[in-house]
Amino acid sequence: MDASPTKKRILILGGGFAGAYTALALQKKLSRTPDVEVMLVSQENFVLFTPMLHEVAGSDAAATDVVQPLRKMLRHTGVLIGDIESIDLDKKQVRVRQIDLVHHRDLTYDQLVLALGSVSNFYHTPGIEEHALTMKTLGDALVVRNRAIDALELADGEPDENLRKGMMTVVVVGAGFAGVETVGAVNDLMRESLKFYNNLNEDMLRIVLIDVGQMILPELGESLGHYAEKELRKRGIEIHLKTAVKGYDGKEVVLGDGTKIASNMIIWTAGITPVPIVSTLPCAQERGHIVANEFLQVKDRPGVWALGDCAQVPDLTNPGKCCPPTAQHATRQATTLARNIVATMRGEAPKPFKFKTLGLLATIGRRTGVAEIMGFHFSGIIAWWMWRAIYLSKLPGLQKKIRVALDWTLDLVFSKDIVQVRILPSLSVAGIADRPAILAGKAPPVAGKTEKIA
Repeated sequence: MDASPTKKRILILGGGFAGAYTALALQKKLSRTPDVEVMLVSQENFVLFTPMLHEVAGSDAAATDVVQPLRKMLRHTGVLIGDIESIDLDKKQVRVRQIDLVHHRDLTYDQLVLALGSVSNFYHTPGIEEHALTMKTLGDALVVRNRAIDALELADGEPDENLRKGMMTVVVVGAGFAGVETVGAVNDLMRESLKFYNNLNEDMLRIVLIDVGQMILPELGESLGHYAEKELRKRGIEIHLKTAVKGYDGKEVVLGDGTKIASNMIIWTAGITPVPIVSTLPCAQERGHIVANEFLQVKDRPGVWALGDCAQVPDLTNPGKCCPPTAQHATRQATTLARNIVATMRGEAPKPFKFKTLGLLATIGRRTGVAEIMGFHFSGIIAWWMWRAIYLSKLPGLQKKIRVALDWTLDLVFSKDIVQVRILPSLSVAGIADRPAILAGKAPPVAGKTEKIA
C-alpha cells in the first residue's frame, strides 16, 4: 500500500493522545493542500481518554464514554488499524499487519511521526507479568472492574475463611496518579457493593497500596501527598511505603521485608516503558526512549519526529529535565510538531516546544481529590469537583461529554452498577465442554490456513 506518486505522505504511528492530536492538527493545517496526505496507524480504532480510565474500573463511567472513534475525530485523515511489525528508517518504510489478515501492508512515507506510546514496566519482578493486572488500556479497566466484582461473587459463597481472605484482598502497586486513582476507585466500588452480598462485611475487605517511595503522589508535593495518604487510610486503605514487591505467584504477594500478603488480585501501576519496537530503531535513545530535540526532531534522521511517552523531549521550562509523560504535554507537543512538519515542508524554520505544566489533579475516592493548579493547592470536594470539571471539558467529542456528565449526575443518586461485562463468545452445545478453557482465556485454537507473504 504505497502513497500516490503525486502526493507526499505524513505517516503517524500511534493512536494515543500524541498521535491522534498530531493528526488532528495536521488535517486542519493541510486542509487546502491536496498534494499531502496524512495517515495514522493505530492498534485500536479509538483514542482513549486515559485520565478517566479509573472511572471505568470503578463503575463511574461507561467504557465507550471515555473513548473517541478515530474515524469520527479524523474525518480527513487515513486511518489504518493494525500492529506495526517493523520500521525501516533507511528505506522510509513501515510494515503493518492487520488482525486476522494474512497479508501485511508496506507503507512508505516522506515524514514519519513516532507516537508509539508505552507499556507497563514490571522491572523483571518474578510473577508480576504473568499474574498481575495493569491499568493502561480500556480492556485493562474492564478486567479490573470484572475481577473486583468477581471477588465479591466468589467470596460470598466461600465457606473457607482462608480462601475468602485471598479473594477479598486487593493489592495495588505504585502510588503515583494511576495507582492512587485506581485504588480509590476499586475501594469505593467494592465497599459500596458489599451491601448486596449477605455473607460479606467491611471487616473482610482488605485494600492495600504499596510503593517504594516515601510518600504517595510525590508530584503534588509533601502537603497534598500527606493529605491524600490520610484520606485513603480513613477510607480503609492500608498503605505500605518504602516497600518493594519482590514476587507474586497468583496467590501471595511477597514484600521486600519478607512479609507475605494473600491476594488473588494485584494491580500493577508502578511504571511504564516505551513499546518494545522502539528498541529496534537505529536512532539515538536514552533509557529506552527515542531522543528528540526541542523541535521534536529525531537526531540525525531528517523527516523523523517523536513525541509522547516513547520520546525524551527536553523541557525548556526546566533546564536539564525532560517533559513528563502526561496528556497535557502530549497534546501540546502534537500541536507544535504539526506546525513544525508543515514549516519544514515549506522550507521554513521550526519552532521549539516550550510548555509549563498548568497543574496536576487526582481523585482519591468518592467526592475527594487533590490538585495543584498554577501553584495553588486544593483538596477535598473542591479538588474533586475541579478534577471532574477540567477533565470533562478536555474529553474529546460533545456526545461523550454529555454522556459522562449524565453518568456522573446519576452517580450522585444511584448506587454503583455491579454487572460483570464478560467478553465471551456464544457457545454451541458442542462447545460447552470447552467453557472452562474459554473462561480461563485458553480457548482451543480455531483451525485455519496460514500463509507467509514475502
